Amino acid sequence: MTRSEPLSLGYSPCPNDTYIFYALVHGKIPAAPPFSEVLEDIETLNGMAARERLDVVKISFHALGHLRDSYCLLHAGGALGRGCGPLVIAGEALSADDLSACRVAIPGHMTTAALLLRLFCPTLENLLVLPFHRIMEAVRDGDVDAGVIIHESRFTYEAHGLQKVIDLGEWWESSTGHPIPLGGIAARRSLGTPAVRDIDTSLRASVEFAHAHASRVREYVAAHAQEMDPTVMAAHINLYVNDFTLDYGTEGEAAIHHLMDRAVEAGIVGSTDQPLFIE
Repeated sequence: MTRSEPLSLGYSPCPNDTYIFYALVHGKIPAAPPFSEVLEDIETLNGMAARERLDVVKISFHALGHLRDSYCLLHAGGALGRGCGPLVIAGEALSADDLSACRVAIPGHMTTAALLLRLFCPTLENLLVLPFHRIMEAVRDGDVDAGVIIHESRFTYEAHGLQKVIDLGEWWESSTGHPIPLGGIAARRSLGTPAVRDIDTSLRASVEFAHAHASRVREYVAAHAQEMDPTVMAAHINLYVNDFTLDYGTEGEAAIHHLMDRAVEAGIVGSTDQPLFIE
């Protein structure tokens, strides 16, 4: 791939993202094209992708559903698995049936957490968008009745005196039989098929590097995790980085296609003739 400038690469400062991208942005993959990294929260990245501001981007599958005409999905780098979905939490005991009458905080309209919530409770209308790290505080302080939490919050919400209402990932798995697709790495289709293939291969190599050199990656991960406890940081990586992160495979791709189909059927995203992947 011939290009005068580095490819713009957007991902979040969450441990699973900094873990998988370390080698790629530190020149540890000799055959990889050069990248210029942009670290932002997932909803900011979703918005940047909507404006086609990034060549390669970590993106919510919900957002990707709206952007499939301009972005394709890479096979490596995604967050997909079992037991790792977003949770709906509340300050007091609350049944899942009560949600439709509640004011619920979500970590962004284009997040997969918001998509799953809408699929689970189609009648829910009173939503408030907050940065993901402020949702537990808003629930605890009574600013909202409930909140959808993602990332490391699933490990710490009980310490804040909060209760689980529904595990949306568990609901998805039990109702569909599929693992839950949360986010993936997308590339602009305009880069061309050969370039996208090179990026995908390089990303897989970056994940493999992190697995082989975890101690070398840890300092970079910890620097961006800020005040996160090391045990929480390790649990975060172990939960969101798995075999699907190297390649979705048949099982992972089936789960992603099913989520897209459900979103289209619900009228949440539009349909497209573009294939999800560039093969």
